[in-house]
Amino acid sequence: MTVATPRPIMNDLTPLSALLGGALIGLAASILLLTHGRVAGISGLYGNLFRRGVPDRAFRASFVAGLVVVGAALHLLRPESFASTWTPGLPLALVAGVVVGVGTRLGNGCTSGHGVCGISRLSVRSLAATGTFMATAFITVFVVRHVVGSR
Repeated sequence: MTVATPRPIMNDLTPLSALLGGALIGLAASILLLTHGRVAGISGLYGNLFRRGVPDRAFRASFVAGLVVVGAALHLLRPESFASTWTPGLPLALVAGVVVGVGTRLGNGCTSGHGVCGISRLSVRSLAATGTFMATAFITVFVVRHVVGSR
């Protein structure tokens, strides 16, 4: 009789870097709120960048450019940060992008706006939205790992 070994829940648990990253995100969101009176909701900043008549287009463009530049710099300095053993095909990536985009519009924001900024301001709408994000994520992981059988 063979005893099955349990699968690891997480392969790359890095609590210190996760704590540092979370603290930096919180600090950046706080600075943006204190200096500009703006919530760091990435989907709203990016999505409204391309709308006509938006008065703060330069601010939005600078914010999005900063995300891209910092990501590119990190890729140059620590390319292993972007290493992954899973590479989705283009059709799956396109469908996932559309689903996420539609979801952020339906939920009036994304995880950065609701999860980081909204919860810290005790917004009831953000608490509900973040609970919905998390429940959907839990269900998706369960279905993919235990129903579909993929890792």
